[in-house]
Amino acid sequence: MADKNIEVYGIGNPLIDILAHVTDEDIQALALDKGTMTLIDTERGNNILKHIEKHEKKYACGGSAPNTMITMAALEIKTALAGMVGKDDLGEIYKQRLEEKNVISDLSFSPVDTGSCIVLVTPDYERTMSTRLGACREFGPQNVNHDLVKKARYLYFTGYMWDTDNQKESLLEAIKTAHKAGTKVVFDLADPFVVERHYDDFNRMIKDNVDVLLANREEAKLMLGYDDPEKASRELAKNNVIAAIKNSADGSCIGCTDGECHIVDAYSVEAVDSTGAGDNYAAGFLYGLLKGYNYADAGKLASFVAAQVVRQTGAQFDDEMGNNLRKAILAEEWR
Repeated sequence: MADKNIEVYGIGNPLIDILAHVTDEDIQALALDKGTMTLIDTERGNNILKHIEKHEKKYACGGSAPNTMITMAALEIKTALAGMVGKDDLGEIYKQRLEEKNVISDLSFSPVDTGSCIVLVTPDYERTMSTRLGACREFGPQNVNHDLVKKARYLYFTGYMWDTDNQKESLLEAIKTAHKAGTKVVFDLADPFVVERHYDDFNRMIKDNVDVLLANREEAKLMLGYDDPEKASRELAKNNVIAAIKNSADGSCIGCTDGECHIVDAYSVEAVDSTGAGDNYAAGFLYGLLKGYNYADAGKLASFVAAQVVRQTGAQFDDEMGNNLRKAILAEEWR
């Protein structure tokens, strides 16, 4: 077995967040539905960017799996991220920002434009988002760094990677390598609509290829057909997986392979923005496992991390908040 000198190797969709403050008139001129998220094509994205080219813009690494890797890196966990960006300015910005967050970049580059989420904030702080998947959909088996998979303690990915055949194949190849190398496989279902689209594939994978499964209540309901997170966590754990089922403000349930289920309370905080709560729960749970905590404590720690991110706007902590979070965890304020 290879030395495990990388703790988590994540494969995901790198979407660069482009944030700009605009007026209501801008939203109207662009014919956007204020306060919503819309999937757009490259041409539409370029038109929006041209409209706001004179606005001050902020750039950040986005995407579900990237959010998880970035939070883990803030907690001083050695992580790497694989995914596809474009051979363009946004791709270079993404790589630079990722490395500034202390995540090892294993990004690949495509002639297709970098995927992005354009976030337009109006004076009332309403966020109107336009997402183009772009280059991230081009990731394929040839882009998987099997040496890094072998060196990692955990391979992490989400259900979003199943939306193109080449992305799906890349994960199946990475999973084969992980099994041979003793790397644990962590799968986050990620989104109810993804579960609906790929139910059969996900059901087979959970039974055969996953060591740790993360899902929310609705995703578990779609997988099993009933709405009971505790029962769902126990049932999913029968597949020889650790099943962490998130239940929003009602906490989470951790189903274990020995038949035990741990009920974990949520932390009571004043929520500002729930964006990234699940991604950060995953980061906290994996942190707990890596540090040798039992499953109940890993769940408590995960809930603590998720609670901190919903107190702010956005899915990632800035450097100061990341440092404060790490100190709070080390001081066991989550217990």
